[in-house]
Amino acid sequence: MYTNELKAIHKSNRYRKREIFDNNIIDLASNDYLGLSTNKNLLEKSYDKISNHKSNSSKASTIINGYTKIHQDFENELKKINQFEDCIIVSNGFTANISLIDTLVRKKDIIIIDEYYHASGILATKLIKNSQVIYFKHNDHKDLEKILIELKYKNISRIIIAIEGIYSMTGTIAKKEIFDLVEEYNTILIVDEAHSCGVLGDNLLGIFDYYKIIPNKKHIKMGTLGKAYASFGAYILASYEIIDFLINKAKPIIYSTAPSLFDTQLGFESFKHINKTKNKLKIKINSHLKIINKYLKIDSKSLIVPITINDNNKALQIQQELKSNNFLIGAIRTPTVNNAIIRVILRLEVSSKDLIKFCKTLNEILLKYNIK
Repeated sequence: MYTNELKAIHKSNRYRKREIFDNNIIDLASNDYLGLSTNKNLLEKSYDKISNHKSNSSKASTIINGYTKIHQDFENELKKINQFEDCIIVSNGFTANISLIDTLVRKKDIIIIDEYYHASGILATKLIKNSQVIYFKHNDHKDLEKILIELKYKNISRIIIAIEGIYSMTGTIAKKEIFDLVEEYNTILIVDEAHSCGVLGDNLLGIFDYYKIIPNKKHIKMGTLGKAYASFGAYILASYEIIDFLINKAKPIIYSTAPSLFDTQLGFESFKHINKTKNKLKIKINSHLKIINKYLKIDSKSLIVPITINDNNKALQIQQELKSNNFLIGAIRTPTVNNAIIRVILRLEVSSKDLIKFCKTLNEILLKYNIK
């Protein structure tokens, strides 16, 4: 039924497939930034905690009887450490973005969203009127301010701005000037911290921590458990009022089963582990960034390192050559990105020795393909 469409995907080198990789391959593709996915101590602690719980699963939606003390304890710690009034744990980051954008943008509201925002957020904007959605140039505070000035005297109830802390395909960090504009123009701010929580800031809490911004009632932070926290799920941090409104109006929260108990506990154990070992983790993060700077001449402040290839087929070929050298990286192709890239994740589980070896191997391959 979809033969022709699949042929077109193959022809454009955009075909995707599931693959089970050798466990011995050096993983520089996963979003497991801190390498906690292989920490069996965290697994055992989570298992022990769940073993003492009456039920193994959440059984129902959060608003029926799926909400448990396991969810509540983690939410309380998240809001305390991140300095937000309230928190809710949800199934995943995709669900969180759909919930936030579809629910919070009401009649006479406008959402201004970074053009590189995650696909879940872009999809969520399709659920509201086109006239309520404005895109601004990627991480461009001047373009954002121009839009805000144009909207200043229009009959608008609320303005919501949506950005990411670290952008998943570029590795760029959201500019501080955007946070300043939020204050100046009194808007609501949604920050998708999926790729920045656990990686940025003095306490590895993300972009608010990085800029030393104390959250206020108009700030909303979404983070995931499936990346640095090495589990599955997500959370939304916001004011009491906003969390209360989401519980009462967000369809993905109301009509889906509450997040897995085990995944929630595992995320909590990782969160506590990161908080306890943050100084050691920061030293290793800085060490990896220095290696990339020295050997690839890339000055990155995040653990996401994209290298532009501009050709879907070449990106796949480079990925395969690296794989044959026992290194796994991502080959991200159009239309996911405007121009094909290879995406390198500086996972802390990868040793300095292996990372240096990877850089040298990559340099040789890029030279072969005449990519500078």
